[in-house]
Order: sequence, then C-alpha cells, then structure tokens
Amino acid sequence: MPGDWERGEVDEIVADYFDMLRFELNGLKYNKAEHNRNVIRELKNRSRGSIEFKHQNISAVLIEMGMPYIDGYKPRYNYQRPLLPSVIFDYISRNEELYSLFEQDADLVPSIPSVENLLGILESAPDTQEVKSHAVAEASPVYNPSAKNYLEQEARNQLLGDAGEQFIINYEKARLIHAGKECLADQIEQVSVTVGPSAGYDIRSYEENGTDRFIEAKTTKYGKSTPFFITPNELRFSEENKCRYFLYRLFKFREAPRLFMMDGSPADHCTLKPSEYIAHPYI
Repeated sequence: MPGDWERGEVDEIVADYFDMLRFELNGLKYNKAEHNRNVIRELKNRSRGSIEFKHQNISAVLIEMGMPYIDGYKPRYNYQRPLLPSVIFDYISRNEELYSLFEQDADLVPSIPSVENLLGILESAPDTQEVKSHAVAEASPVYNPSAKNYLEQEARNQLLGDAGEQFIINYEKARLIHAGKECLADQIEQVSVTVGPSAGYDIRSYEENGTDRFIEAKTTKYGKSTPFFITPNELRFSEENKCRYFLYRLFKFREAPRLFMMDGSPADHCTLKPSEYIAHPYI
C-alpha cells in the first residue's frame, strides 16, 4: 500500500493543478477528468481517490497563502507538511507570471450576472463542525512567496463589492415580492451608499412582518470555501443586532452566483483570526 507522497509525485500533481488553474482564471474551458486520467497514468501507484484528495490539499494550501484556487476541489486542510507547501512555493517561485494572473483576477469585476431563478441560488451555509475541523487541522502559518494576499485584495475591490450589493438588493426585492410584500421591496436601502462604512452593514431590507433586516454583503468570484474579511465595526454591529443581522455570502459571482446566509454574529459561525494589529510604540 503506498505511503506518503514523494517529492516527484507532488511535483507532478502540483504542476497539473496549476495548469488547470491557469485555464480557469483565463476563462478557458478544460477537461478536469482528462487531467485526472493523465495524472493517474503518470502516478501509477496512486488511486483516483488519493489524487482527488491531494488536489483538495493543494486548494487548502493556496487559500492559506491568500491565492486563488480551483473551486471544484474543496479544500482539505490535513495536508502533507512541510512537503506540499514547499513544492507549491517552489512552483510559484519558478512561474512568476502567476503573480500577474492573480493580480489581474483579483481586480476583475464581471458584469452583474443574469439569473433566471434568482431565489434558487440560495444554499445552506458551511457546516459548523467542518469549520471547527479546519481550525483544528491548521498548524503553523503557510509562507506566501508574494507577501500579498490576493483573496484580501479581491475582497477590498470596491467595484466588485458594489456589484454584489446590487445583486443582493435584486435578490431581496425578489424575496419580498414573492412573499407579496411589494411595498417593502420598494423601501430597500443600500446603506453603504446612503450612510457609508460607519453604519456597520450594507443593506437595509425587511422581514415579511415589516421589521428590519440588516444585511452585510460579502462577494467573491471564487468558491464557497473562500474566506472573507470583517471589520471591527461590522463585527461589533452584528453583535449588537444579532436578532436582525444577516451576513450574505455571495460566491461564484463570475458567471453562476450562489448564496448562503448566516444569521446573527459571524463569530457564532466562523473561526475569526486577527489579520492586522495597531502597534503603539512605548514612550
């Protein structure tokens, strides 16, 4: 029975993963099954399931590096350390054109997608136990060779955020109209524009009984597992307004958007990590 993956095997599958990722970020079609068959032929001692799992491990490392990943390979964080991050680091260092590709994609703002069944894009939020298992699986931080978090860069893309908010406003209008509450649908407010970031949320919508629904919109072109970023003000507002607060996570916004919701404070659903500190020097 095969044991731990050797360096040559990991080199092979990492190179194949990045070939597919290049196609995906350039908006080109590719055959994932054909890629897998080719890898299986090269790595004769590895099963299809083992190769699938390793692809998912690569997604996990890239997310921890703050880099785009293949959405079809759901990240699995119990990966081979330190070999897998080392191979990925070496590959990216030898293929520096990837930095430009990541930069370009982080700044890309697609047209607001047209969806025939707008209310049909809703799906369940990630399982809480899965989030906890990710936190347990993590060890030391993964080194990012570019020293740049492209997922954070995308999250700070104001034009993308605005497009996502407009999409969610359309979703909310559809939800209320479907419930027979057209008058409430007409009153939805994009608070991020009328008030600004100090409000602590983006959209003021309504429940069917007319009470407020405070919505924080987080948009990404990447997959459901992509981390998002929350300001202290947003987190504080969510804690103070738990019973009326919803975080709407809009993902796959490039072509076929999907949505999940978290009600109450994100601290009840997510593993929160500080990404920045204010340092005051001693005087």
